[in-house]
Amino acid sequence: MKLFTGYKRFIFIGILSIILYTVLLYVLIINEEMHPDASIRSWHDALWWSVTTLTTVGYGDLVPITTVGRFVGFIFLIGSFSFYALLIGQISSIMNKIREDKELGIYGVKWKHHAIIVGWNKFGRSVTDQLVNAGKKVVIVTKKKDGIDFIHENYPSSAVFVTYSELKTPEVLAKVNVEHSSAVFVNMDSDTEKLVFILTMKKKFSDLNYIVTLDNTDLKATLLEAGATYTLSKTDIAAKLLASYMFEPDVAVFNDEIIAVAENETMYDMKQYLVTEDNPYKGMYYEKVFYDLKKECNAVLVGIVKCEGGERKLIKNPDMPVTVAAKDYLLMLINGRAEKKVDKMFNVKEGYHDDQY
Repeated sequence: MKLFTGYKRFIFIGILSIILYTVLLYVLIINEEMHPDASIRSWHDALWWSVTTLTTVGYGDLVPITTVGRFVGFIFLIGSFSFYALLIGQISSIMNKIREDKELGIYGVKWKHHAIIVGWNKFGRSVTDQLVNAGKKVVIVTKKKDGIDFIHENYPSSAVFVTYSELKTPEVLAKVNVEHSSAVFVNMDSDTEKLVFILTMKKKFSDLNYIVTLDNTDLKATLLEAGATYTLSKTDIAAKLLASYMFEPDVAVFNDEIIAVAENETMYDMKQYLVTEDNPYKGMYYEKVFYDLKKECNAVLVGIVKCEGGERKLIKNPDMPVTVAAKDYLLMLINGRAEKKVDKMFNVKEGYHDDQY
């Protein structure tokens, strides 16, 4: 069993060093003061000489001249080299530890309105690509150290932050400012892990948006009951798109394009815009907004989301009179050129906003 660990070890070494230092100075003084030509004759002289020797200054005003005194001087000289080697080694070790911890994201990040992906794999990489291309900031929490190097090499640090953790606890997520995130994508290996994660997180962060992909669609109701905001099945989505290609290929091509992030100004995709208090369409009928957006921006309004009492109600292409109100979301089919016009007109960036406006 180890007698000295941690800080106790350093205290023990410090006390032992002081004792050895005092003994050596005492031996130096009693040998030097007996020589008639010696310059070191008191504790004051010995302390001054030891300090200049240990700091490698060596003024030369005081030097031992006896054999024992010079042997003590040799010990101090070797001790000074050892001390500086140890000090430099400790500083280097601390700096390397800080650099490694920074690369592993141990210190966390204070971003707001960012997306968090818990778990890293090929699918998580594809989601990250889409989010980064859309101009969103992404935090990735992973227990795979090899994935961290890939993330650092392939994504800018201003857009993607990665943190390493074996555990996926609320305390770990708190380091990446999860309470101010826009959404948490639960990307773990099994549906059971995802369920446990949701149940654990909801105890501390109940108001967050949790998005879960399922391998077993039978667990959809269970995950929603546990607190997931949205549940998706990769198999179901792929099956629907594949079936569409088989009997309505043009529609399938169109759907495939609009669900992805537009890569240039001519490509179309779906966008949602928050209606703020100073939005020019606030208080107007949906139908009037539809025609005006098409005329002014070449944007096609396809739906509206009414946010009332904490509930979100999606109304697709309403056939009844609907008034656009503050905190509603307008959903529109839009390309890059039209997006610039809508951004300027609405004075807000596309996407979901929680407490920004």
